[in-house]
Amino acid sequence: MRPESFEFFKTLIEAPSPSGYEQPAAKVFREYVSGIADEVSTDVMGSVHALLKGKKSGPSVMLAGHIDEIGFMVTYITDDGFCAFAPIGGHDPQILPGMRVDVHTVTGVLRGVLGRLPIHLLEDEDRKKVVKIDRMFIDLGLDGKTVKKKVHIGDPVTYGVGVETFGDGMAVSRAFDDKMGAWICAEAMRLVKEAGGAAGDLIAAGTVQEEIGLRGGTTSAYSQDPVVGIAVEVTHATDYLDVDKRKFGEVICGKGPVLSRGANINPVVFDLLVKAAKAEKIPYQVEGAPRGTGTDANAIQLSRGGKAAALVSVALRYMHTPTEVLCLEDVENTAKLLAAFVLRLKPGTDFTP
Repeated sequence: MRPESFEFFKTLIEAPSPSGYEQPAAKVFREYVSGIADEVSTDVMGSVHALLKGKKSGPSVMLAGHIDEIGFMVTYITDDGFCAFAPIGGHDPQILPGMRVDVHTVTGVLRGVLGRLPIHLLEDEDRKKVVKIDRMFIDLGLDGKTVKKKVHIGDPVTYGVGVETFGDGMAVSRAFDDKMGAWICAEAMRLVKEAGGAAGDLIAAGTVQEEIGLRGGTTSAYSQDPVVGIAVEVTHATDYLDVDKRKFGEVICGKGPVLSRGANINPVVFDLLVKAAKAEKIPYQVEGAPRGTGTDANAIQLSRGGKAAALVSVALRYMHTPTEVLCLEDVENTAKLLAAFVLRLKPGTDFTP
């Protein structure tokens, strides 16, 4: 990955952006695509849309990656300065005790830890149970008066970790889901521009509030009104212990972009993605999706009178944890595949199944 692209990748992933609080990530995304696109706008929801104008009357394409991440919100502060919190998006309570977190306040970031009673002080029965989120709290290491001065109800909280590379071409971080997807959309646009542009308009969208109901994807698909809409996401890798491939299929980190196939996916778009991958010798994988995918592809497909929708994903281990793991080559190859797909689209392409 070229140094400028990796710096954008790292900065975007590490920008705090729980659903409803995406502004820092939106700013990073907006600044990067402003050097590529012909027009950049931010809607009232907070989603960012970068437009690269087409050379001819080819079909318009929107590539959408959501810039929100899972996180927490401060809901109550005790007189002693401990903060109760609620989840934003889906979390596994088993992994939370002892985690380091960042509380994002109007005056800056405060490091905290997620506290609970240690195992030594628990009753025997309680040791066997998963602690509930409402029985945990954030310890900021400050007295109550200071906490109440600095922290306010509704302040967002993120896991206190960022991007690291490790192993053989792997990376680990919180929030690859799905700021990695937004990175891919921006990079695909960069590649299309460097190749001379596409026949139709290309929109790279950083959508908001996906983790709490596909909300930004819904409004962006309606307002941008593309002919083709592709959600760029993460999907569950099944290449580690205890994953039942008979139930979840085979998806392997390092084996290329994952193309969904099923009811949520326009078959013409799917076939064109496969042809682009083969033509460019980009490895790819196929994942069966017999119903709605639970991604922005759902919202895109059902927008207005219906869109030619698709879902292209990157294999991710340990989704919705502070240690999400992916292969950086998969991320780069997904951007290359989407750029190749867009560049190969011709005016008059019929997406009717």
